[in-house]
Amino acid sequence: MVPAKSVTRLALAVALAAGVAMPATAQIASIGTNNAAHAGQLDVPLNKSQVLTVDRAFSKALVGNQEIADVLPMTNRSLYVLGKKVGTTSLTLYDSRNMLIAVVDVAVGPDVVTLKRQLSELIPGEEIGARISNDSVVLTGTVSNAAAVDRAVQVAKTYAGGEDKIVNMLSVGASQQVMLEVRFSEVNRQAAKQIGLNHSFTGNRTAGTIGNLAGDSIVPTNNNHTPTILLDGLSDAFGVGTWSYKLGSLNLFSALDALERKGLVKTLAEPTLVALSGETASFLAGGEFPIPVLQGNGGSGTGSGGGGNGITIEFKPFGVSLGFTPTVLSDGIISLSVEPEVSSIDPSASVTVNGLVIPGLLTRRAKTVVELRDGQSFAIAGLLRNDFQDTVRQLPILGSLPIIGTLFRSTGFQKQQTELVMIVTPRLVKPMRAADVELPTDRVGNPHELDLFLMGRTDKAVGINPLDPDAMPPEKKAAPKPVAPAKDAPAPAGATSSGYEL
Repeated sequence: MVPAKSVTRLALAVALAAGVAMPATAQIASIGTNNAAHAGQLDVPLNKSQVLTVDRAFSKALVGNQEIADVLPMTNRSLYVLGKKVGTTSLTLYDSRNMLIAVVDVAVGPDVVTLKRQLSELIPGEEIGARISNDSVVLTGTVSNAAAVDRAVQVAKTYAGGEDKIVNMLSVGASQQVMLEVRFSEVNRQAAKQIGLNHSFTGNRTAGTIGNLAGDSIVPTNNNHTPTILLDGLSDAFGVGTWSYKLGSLNLFSALDALERKGLVKTLAEPTLVALSGETASFLAGGEFPIPVLQGNGGSGTGSGGGGNGITIEFKPFGVSLGFTPTVLSDGIISLSVEPEVSSIDPSASVTVNGLVIPGLLTRRAKTVVELRDGQSFAIAGLLRNDFQDTVRQLPILGSLPIIGTLFRSTGFQKQQTELVMIVTPRLVKPMRAADVELPTDRVGNPHELDLFLMGRTDKAVGINPLDPDAMPPEKKAAPKPVAPAKDAPAPAGATSSGYEL
């Protein structure tokens, strides 16, 4: 506080006589004195100054805490205010009759004046305000997108000294909603071939088998010990040919098993999800299957058994799932954090624990961040896989002989090709009118009794042509388009050229 009225007037006189000039770092602010109780707040950057102008002449200026701010009268209508320490204090002005002119709150803190200037230069077109609140910076205003909010916070961090010193009160003026379309397309081709020769022989003192049926296929059926191969062992064969013959004193019975397997699996899923810009949305179309989990209680005992381990059930989801977080940037660019996944139960990957069969999962999953414009598509994940496996089972030595060794071995190979691609397409969307919404149930109406009993139509979406059941029902067919009149024929009264198809 300036200690005495005479000292304040003396300082004012000295300043006027010496022609004190405003420093280059000082800013100019003005207040009105209509409300003497409170004339507003003056933000002063730390270790910088402000020049305060008043619309009425004053003769005395009192500052509440000189450790926070110091004042020096420039004229009888202006004051030089210097920020010395972070904090808030008050500045009181009196006229020559000791009548109160105004009380001004002085807040010393980060340099919000320069911050506002840099925000207007670095983020043009956005109305972003900044003010001091104790030792923090408060950002206010409305911006057009979430990216402008992030940039404003990053700039403010350099002035406030950290993100914890920033109070973000910015709001996005136009909330934008993003619809994400994800297409999973997978093709799995499998091919397998297997060919093998099985031999069974018996003699006076000899018997045996060679091939996939070795060990359980010799059945002496009569006194001649005619060998027989049990064809039940060839359950994985599609074609079997047998013949019997003699070679000296040996009775032989041979069987040829052949198999060729081909398969094609095509998977296509198209989940669609809508989320607000900056918010996270998730989607799951599938189910959950139980998994038993062994719980150890450390000997404390559970239930009536007293001790031992218990089993609890956990559920694992499977199916088509999608999770994404869209952020609409400037110029219509959409930043996407997307996590699509397609999973299905795979019995071949199951495990057995204490007699309980726990199935495995076949999963295709991706997680990435991409930037796209409205309506653009991007392949975020792909897989080209080619597996080949061949197997040879043979009798030692004999099976390795050229050409003739074919009679003593079984050969098979398997080939699997997999192609997978995941494509994402974001779109900016707006709510539609209820009258424009078309539901899948709208085209599936209840059939008439005659249609049901005579035509076998379960609903009105099913056609009546047995050769083409997917044909459009008669009531769903569009009306024929009008035919354009002949060039030499006069147009009907009131008709225009736009009412006909040319």
